[in-house]
Amino acid sequence: MFPVLQIVCVAVFLVSFHSTLLSQLSSGQASGSPADTVSLTLADALERAKANSPQFQSAVTDVGLARENRIQARAGLLPGVKYSTGVIYTQPNGTPTGVFVSSNGVREYTSEGVGHETIGPAEIADYRRTAAALALTQANSEVAARGLTVTVVQNFYGYLAAQSRAATAQQLMDEAQSFLTKTQQLEEGGEVAHSDVVKAQIQMNDLQRGRDQSNLAAQNAKLALAVLVFPNIFQDFTLVSDLSTVPPLPAADAIQKMAETNNAELKAAFAALEVASKEVSVAWAGYLPSLSVDIFYGIDANQYATYNRDGMHNLGYQGAATLNIPVWNWGATQSKVRQAQLRRDLAKVELGAAQRIAMANLRSFYAEAETAHLHLDMLQRTADLAADSLRLTTLRYQSGEATALEVVDAQNTLAAARNNLDDGQVRYRVALANLQTLTGPF
Repeated sequence: MFPVLQIVCVAVFLVSFHSTLLSQLSSGQASGSPADTVSLTLADALERAKANSPQFQSAVTDVGLARENRIQARAGLLPGVKYSTGVIYTQPNGTPTGVFVSSNGVREYTSEGVGHETIGPAEIADYRRTAAALALTQANSEVAARGLTVTVVQNFYGYLAAQSRAATAQQLMDEAQSFLTKTQQLEEGGEVAHSDVVKAQIQMNDLQRGRDQSNLAAQNAKLALAVLVFPNIFQDFTLVSDLSTVPPLPAADAIQKMAETNNAELKAAFAALEVASKEVSVAWAGYLPSLSVDIFYGIDANQYATYNRDGMHNLGYQGAATLNIPVWNWGATQSKVRQAQLRRDLAKVELGAAQRIAMANLRSFYAEAETAHLHLDMLQRTADLAADSLRLTTLRYQSGEATALEVVDAQNTLAAARNNLDDGQVRYRVALANLQTLTGPF
């Protein structure tokens, strides 16, 4: 009886679970994706990418860890207070103190508050090092943020360009289909040769294949962007396109000034040198003395009481000061100093290289952005001319003044012109993003 009842309960549970899962899948809750279509601007994509990028979040985590290290190092410079209590039992030997000569009695009770402070150059140098390390992680976080911006810009506008390419391919395929129909009609009327129909059919097949490839490229570009901006592979989103809006390019002098003050990579290189210099100071502190001060307040007596059996007061205080002077450690401190100096020398070389690379990249990125900006108007005019050329060539073919080869050539020219325009717009946006890695937003 009981096995049958168990089987029935399991069956009811499975049916209930299956229906719940189906309802979640239908509402989009099982995958954790939003139920409605999401419309993304570039700023939205950047914010979402920062929340989902492991590299950027790792840099943010490093900042948090460095900040906590600084707090801990600062705490090491300040007096600390703790409370301790305990009992020590010593084997009796017939005397009040017991077997061990260090004991104050057979039973010794402690209940004390302890204040401790260590004052030394090592602690001070380490606190300064953690402050420099915090500045380094903050600079690296900014470098990571700007690098992520370039990646998002590439994928965001790459997807918009892929969509535009797919739309162009579909439009040209429709025009090729219309041209194929016209050639077939003209052939039936004896106005053109069968070779025109063959040429139109070949063009139709090529454009259909190009349309399929463009759709596939757009789908892959959408997936690449979804990986960046969503915690799951969510594809029910659209982009707010601003490709037709051309952001201005600041003058070279203004770019130079912004790069001098806002270059995150140079800030990181300078901060790395500062950290290396502070590590040298920490190593040198191993040669210097340090002072430790301890203050005890409480009881350390044979009874756990404020007064002993004779009425004497057990509660009191004690102070101890220790001066630690390093004398000999087999060259360990000297070795640490040499290690720190080697790292500092390397940081100097890396800073010099970073400065040279920054200067070269500034000129290269600005030249790239300037060239891409100059080409935009030319590419737009070329695309407009190619569209007009196709229209006129098609009309000339219908009146018998042009060949099918000219129509096909005009279609291919229009496809290339529009694709070049899409590439030029993406190129300018990416060039601006690369330039802003050196200057910050403008």
